[in-house]
Amino acid sequence: MLTIYILVSLGIGIAGGYGLRRYLAVQQANTLEARAEKTLADAKDQAKEVILSAKDKAVKVLDEARKDEEGRRTELKRVERRLESKEADLERKIRNLEDKERDLETKKQDAEDLMEQVRAIKQKKEEELAHVANLTPQEAREELLKKVEKDASDALFSRIVKVSRDGADELQKKVEELIVTAMERYSASHAAELTTSSVALPNEEVKGRIIGKEGRNIRAFEKATGVELIIDDTPELVVISAFDPMRRQIAKTALEKLIKDGRIQPARIEEVVEKAEEEINEQMKTVGENAVFDVGVVGLDPRLIALVGRLQFRTSFGQNVLMHSIEAAHIAGIIAAELGTDIMVAKKAALLHDIGKALDHEIQGTHIDIGRRILEKFNVEEAVIDAVVAHHEEVEQKSLTGVIVKVAEAISAARPGARKDTVENYIHRLQDLEKIANNFDGVEKTYAIQAGREIRVFVNPEKITDVAMWNLAKDIAKNIEQELKYPGEIKVNVIRESRIVEYAR
Repeated sequence: MLTIYILVSLGIGIAGGYGLRRYLAVQQANTLEARAEKTLADAKDQAKEVILSAKDKAVKVLDEARKDEEGRRTELKRVERRLESKEADLERKIRNLEDKERDLETKKQDAEDLMEQVRAIKQKKEEELAHVANLTPQEAREELLKKVEKDASDALFSRIVKVSRDGADELQKKVEELIVTAMERYSASHAAELTTSSVALPNEEVKGRIIGKEGRNIRAFEKATGVELIIDDTPELVVISAFDPMRRQIAKTALEKLIKDGRIQPARIEEVVEKAEEEINEQMKTVGENAVFDVGVVGLDPRLIALVGRLQFRTSFGQNVLMHSIEAAHIAGIIAAELGTDIMVAKKAALLHDIGKALDHEIQGTHIDIGRRILEKFNVEEAVIDAVVAHHEEVEQKSLTGVIVKVAEAISAARPGARKDTVENYIHRLQDLEKIANNFDGVEKTYAIQAGREIRVFVNPEKITDVAMWNLAKDIAKNIEQELKYPGEIKVNVIRESRIVEYAR
């Protein structure tokens, strides 16, 4: 009986253990299945998020591509309109030429018919005269010619004088109409170049940072750029004063970068000024490309186009040289079209007629001579060079294009408000000031500031000693007194600065 009880208990225990293991296995399977379903659901959610993000990016890319395509289509339409306009002008000119050719043919035929009638009348008169006077045909011809010459000489002379006078009056009238037409078809605003620029400040605190401790920042900035910073009581504004537009633009760009960056100290100032100079050089290339595109001139060397952009920072009697050149090119194109000569050559010559002024402060010679050498270097066609060198009549005009460029340049320069002699004289005086100081040995840089009342001369400390600075200042002042005429007095400020740089490694 006990054995049976043990066996039964053992069976019940085995069955219970097997049931428990199966229950645990089922619970574990359910747990794994729940985890798998959760993982699958999480994966589906992440997949949905990835798909939505990809869709958003795809929509953005499509929008950008669509905008870019619309911009390109707009540009293509603008180019197409210009081409259609030029094609219409060309067709109109061709029709005019065909009409003139037909008129000439008609007039030629009328002249031939008239000559036939004259020959017939002449022959009839000769026969009548020979019959009456019993002369040979040769004798009759000579007699008739003498009689006609005698009777018609006075009338013929009067007729020639009248035709000459009427022709001159008509030519003068045509010239006036042509010039007026060119001036009416192209108009541009004129404003004399100023010698100051302003930079807005975010707050008044920045003024103190620009000045720096004991003025070291403003001194470093003025030395690096060659301009004068005017910091007065005007709220949130700094004025940059310099007669050289390029220096002024470099200084403005550098100052704006320093204000935006917030780090204003001498070493940082020099670094930012160098970057601003590089930026202005790139800007000149872009300006030159825009000018060439605006005028419609093609085939110029990229380096020559960069020199065209450099004219943006040159003035002539207060007039911006680049704007003057662009305006002269448009006017020259209009005149050339009216006269039936090569429009492209006229535009190119007018655009480049003052190209020598881009380098006239770096190379010896007149701007015409410098311009001729520049154009020859970049293989510009001879017709353009001839027109450029003759636009001031220093050499003889060789073609109609030279006359057109001269007229276009004169029209652009003569407009009311386009030029001011006082500005040009002022700039020349400051340039002469700097040139006098730069002629001395040991001088590195010279800047004329405060409207020419002060000149700052930076010297090489290895060549000029502290003692030699006194003699140099006196010599510069003496030369200025001898060579220049100016009101008041000019302060000569000679600056010697030594720098020693070493690196710890």
